Formats: sequence, structure tokens, C-alpha cells
Amino acid sequence: MGYPKDLLSSRSIIKHGLYALIAPEGLVNNVVPGFENCSMSILGSPKLGASFVDYIITMHEGGKNSEGFCGQDDVESFVYILGGKVKVTAGEEEFVLEESGYVYCPPGVKMYLENLEAGDSRLFLYKQKHKPLEGRKPWVVSGHANNIEYRDYDDMHNVHIKDLLPMDLDFDMNFHILSFDPAACHPFIETHVQEHGAYLLSGEGMYNLDNEWIPVKKGDYIFMGPYVHQACYAVGREPLTYVYSKDCNRDADL
Repeated sequence: MGYPKDLLSSRSIIKHGLYALIAPEGLVNNVVPGFENCSMSILGSPKLGASFVDYIITMHEGGKNSEGFCGQDDVESFVYILGGKVKVTAGEEEFVLEESGYVYCPPGVKMYLENLEAGDSRLFLYKQKHKPLEGRKPWVVSGHANNIEYRDYDDMHNVHIKDLLPMDLDFDMNFHILSFDPAACHPFIETHVQEHGAYLLSGEGMYNLDNEWIPVKKGDYIFMGPYVHQACYAVGREPLTYVYSKDCNRDADL
């Protein structure tokens, strides 16, 4: 990197257990056993206050995880392709995915990743403990977000959403893509039990986190803890769009 050319500063904000904005310029690489020829950083995690773990990964030429990812009886996983070309193996199923492709692996199914690109491929990777429901069982899901039509969010013509996983009680979580046209915003400041890990795919905005307005942009990562105020305005010349996780379809534990 060489010597800095200005004062050391950061846009990142960390409020353990509440929220975090993690700017890409401050990320460091983490060594995660089983991942070969990959540069990866752990984003959200229980150490931050999240009940899940998020990663941002650059798979270099020949990059893979030959030992598999997750696969425990109580852990589920999800990967979203940000760029490049990746082969994802989920149990006995194989998927070759490019930008906007994704795979969900239910508990007990290992996920294997292999970069098929001559250069780099980039991934957003997730895992969490599964919360079972009697008589229900999730299954492997794959698709491309670019092939899913947006629908209006809360009947707002300038805010749009896509559901990447089935809206079904078999699933205790989902991934969505939420997109705000320039000048669009949430209909109200949300306060809810769900938590989110969000990766910004495009645009710029002002995000309300715990009643603090914070500028955000493409490449940022946001963790939103339970009951933290959250809402945003899109600013700039292109839509503010992000992919994010949400726990759902389960009661709160005592």
C-alpha cells in the first residue's frame, strides 16, 4: 500500500450490538481455513453483535474451498455472486453462476465454491444457525436475481424489492434486493426485532441508523441489529440498491 498521503481517517462506524457501517477501504484480509487463493474479510459476526456471519470474498484465479463451507446439521449458508464466474456445488447439485447468481444451502448440506474466471470473482457469503420448525424443512435453492422481476415495496412506485428465497415457513431467513430510485426513501423509520446484514450494490444514500443519519455508498456493508431505527434516502444519479439478509418466519425466543 505504501505510505498514506493524507491523515488517517475512516468512514466506518462501529456500534457493537446496535449497528455498523464498514467501508471497503478499511477492510483487512482474514485467513479462513479451507479457502485457497482467496482474499476474504469477515464483516458481520457475533463479535459485532450479529447472530450470523457475513464475508466479502475475492476468489483469485484457481480459487476454491476444497473442504467445503458449513454442512453442519444446524447451520445454513448462502452465497451471492457480485462478479465473475463461479461453480457452486451444493450436495449433489452443481450450479455455474455469474453476476447476480446465488445459492442457498440448508442445514446438513456443504457448499463448495470454485472460481471459473481467468481473473477474479467476487462473492458475498453468509452463514447462520438454523432455527427448525416441526414438520418443516428447507431445500437447496439457486437462481439469478437479474431474472427476477421487481415488485413495488409497500405500494411505493419508486422503491422496489426482489425475494431471492421462497416466502415459505420452511425457511427461517431470506435474502432480498431492495432498490430505491433517486430521491426515494423508506415509507417510515423501521424499528423491528429482525436484524440485517446488507451489502450495497450501487448508488449513494443517507441511512438512518439508531437515529443518526450516515452517508453510505456502493461497496459499503451495513449491520443493523434488532430494534435499531433504520431507514434511508437515495441520493445521487443512480438507484441505491443492496442485497440483504433477514431472519423471518419464527417466533421470538424466551
